[in-house]
Amino acid sequence: MNVFKKLVLVSAISLCFAPLSYAEMSIEITEGVESATPIAIVPFASQGAPLDLNSVVSSDLARSGYFKPLSPQNMPSRPSTADEIRFPEWRGLGQNYIVIGRVQSNGAQYNIEFELFDVAKGESLLGYRMSSSTADLRKTAHHISDLIYERLMGKKGVFSGRIAYITSTRQGTQSTHQLMVADADGANAKAIAISPEPLMSPAWSPDAARIAYVSFEKKSAAIYTQILATGQRERVAEFPGINGAPAWSPDGTKLAVTLSKDGSPDIYILDLGSRNVTKLTKNRAIDTEPTWSPDGRNIVFTSDRGGKPQLYVIPSQGGEERRITFSGSYNARASFSPDGRYITMVHGNGGDYRIGVMDVNSKSISVLTSGPLDESPSFAPNGSMVLYASRKGSTGYLSAVSIDGKMQQKLVFDSAEVREPAWSPK
Repeated sequence: MNVFKKLVLVSAISLCFAPLSYAEMSIEITEGVESATPIAIVPFASQGAPLDLNSVVSSDLARSGYFKPLSPQNMPSRPSTADEIRFPEWRGLGQNYIVIGRVQSNGAQYNIEFELFDVAKGESLLGYRMSSSTADLRKTAHHISDLIYERLMGKKGVFSGRIAYITSTRQGTQSTHQLMVADADGANAKAIAISPEPLMSPAWSPDAARIAYVSFEKKSAAIYTQILATGQRERVAEFPGINGAPAWSPDGTKLAVTLSKDGSPDIYILDLGSRNVTKLTKNRAIDTEPTWSPDGRNIVFTSDRGGKPQLYVIPSQGGEERRITFSGSYNARASFSPDGRYITMVHGNGGDYRIGVMDVNSKSISVLTSGPLDESPSFAPNGSMVLYASRKGSTGYLSAVSIDGKMQQKLVFDSAEVREPAWSPK
């Protein structure tokens, strides 16, 4: 059976919701930009805050691959106000920018101030004041990273976002599979679904408040949606045969899904309000893995109707289907960039599967990864990175690559196989 048919026919999920330990994740920069910008994130002056915000900010910017933070051990001083900065000594260390900050306790809250300076000009580029609870300090640090990144790079940061992914562990003959949600840096990981059987196809709603996924807990395929804040879930599709590959519409009111209730797998639109389904494709081949264009007008899907898996597009209201990929013997699992200019996919030739990005207008495909078993690509909310799953031997793990291929990260887990990542839209 080929890889495409295996992905379509994989089944099995039985869920329970109980505390369980989960694999810790760390991130390694495996390739960065040679011209990464030197920046000094000075330890914030703090009055008893339980988290070093500057450490989180420094780590975030380093993980982007575009910044090279200065080690605190190499800093000549620890300024916390503008008049304490001696710019010549920072210029002498080759630093382009410096960030200083202060954290002050205010009852149950912390008041946080930070400033970003251009070292060469000695000018302030950015300054903010904000408050945070103890529980939200890490989130606040990620927000600071986003603000700095946007000011210096001209595009929104992704450090405040979250990722979903599936982990699998095995003890003896018992397997445990978990649907996890974590911060973009791997912190605050939580299992929102736990099962002795495989979990599949996590998909974020546009507002990042819900996740759709596939379940076989009643011994037949079903699609569920789950509210992250409360854990409340609903079974929204349970037809005979395959119920799979859910993808949210941009307005969050519908899911594009793969169903085989009428015979061969086809793409359907499921209205979440009425639960009515509308058949979109009508072909005897396997049609699966739908994804919506950001404007909601089109759906791109994978089909082997031409003999091998390739990407096709169809209007979301129904109409003519058109093939859009012609380079390579295998193109599947599409995902749009937020601006709709690019589509990332699994691009294969001769059993070698890599992550590619296609320009929607020119249809040209750039291969970003080295393979040979890369899959499940998902765009970051700013469109600058692609998160994907990979495999080395029998171990599955996650990686990320910039769309220009210059920056690569490996997300390392201590004791689990990891697959099917999805970056939250915000």
